[in-house]
Amino acid sequence: MKKTVQIQDVGQSFDTKKGRFVALRDIQLDIHEGESIALIGHSGCGKSTLLNLIAGLTTPSTGVMLCDGREIAGPGPERAVVFQNHSLLPWLTCYDNVYLAVERVFGRKEGRASLKQRTHDALALVGLSHAETKFPHEISGGMKQRVGIARALSMQPRVLLMDEPFGALDALTRARLQDELMKILSDTGATMVMVTHDVDEAVLLSDRVVMLTNGPAATIGEILEVKLERPRDRLALAHDPDFAEYRAAIMEFLYQKQLKHAA
Repeated sequence: MKKTVQIQDVGQSFDTKKGRFVALRDIQLDIHEGESIALIGHSGCGKSTLLNLIAGLTTPSTGVMLCDGREIAGPGPERAVVFQNHSLLPWLTCYDNVYLAVERVFGRKEGRASLKQRTHDALALVGLSHAETKFPHEISGGMKQRVGIARALSMQPRVLLMDEPFGALDALTRARLQDELMKILSDTGATMVMVTHDVDEAVLLSDRVVMLTNGPAATIGEILEVKLERPRDRLALAHDPDFAEYRAAIMEFLYQKQLKHAA
């Protein structure tokens, strides 16, 4: 299987008033085309830092990061980010928020009619065709997050990067968006890397769960391969012994790291 992202001996440090702070060290990870990866660990373990490195929002202090064989030297349209905060522009409609991204990526190569169709298609993919003319303050939190996902998908990225995108939502909305995301990934074949604190979400959505050790100087502690068949049904998985086993393995890792940190 083709490697979409390669992370080779990556470390990340920051200068602070108290001296040099090492956030990540010795990160080795290959992410394959069409694969879904969950990054999980205790607060402060560098999950978002690692996601930002893949996005090109920051540059590693050591090591090499590649996307499709090319060094990641900054943000690029082949890597789209969905943040926990939807980050929509409040003075633009849902349609215009997505169109802005479409125009930025495809504006030099395609005409206006094609750009408009891409925008309509992206909003339809997340079930928001009816809300195209609404402004962010006129829609719910879950709908705002769906617009953010539509904006990211409209760029047709090779890699979809998600930083706790459902963390601020109620349980019912979160479950519905998780189900929609699984369908979208199946339909598009996109590669996904998601930061999450939710163990059930990590198992449900991912092919592999990357568990990070506690910071500072966090690194990859374990990688759990999730061999649950797709498409996945959350109700059926609730009674699946394999799902329970994967969940228990992650909980044990996190619990042991918490005990070690407390000691």
